[in-house]
Amino acid sequence: MRKVTHTDVEDLYRAVLSLESLAEEKRFFRDLLTETEIDELAERWKAARLLAKGVPYTKIIEETGLSSTTVARVAKWLKKGTGGYRLVLHRIGH
Repeated sequence: MRKVTHTDVEDLYRAVLSLESLAEEKRFFRDLLTETEIDELAERWKAARLLAKGVPYTKIIEETGLSSTTVARVAKWLKKGTGGYRLVLHRIGH
């Protein structure tokens, strides 16, 4: 299997930026990802929103079904990541 290049990843980001509506996003992500992958991403995003509100890890694990390791990873990136979670949380008013 060939290695994914920086250009491949940038092309994916550009593809996402080209989407113009929620309906288009739903169609693209459903074609790109399995339903399970979409659910996993949604649960991580939910964990980020809950963490930003100060919800305890145990409640997040119970509510999302994520492992404690995944919740801790989301918390780490929320606090010390590149700022992507915080940027979007701010933009959508969380």
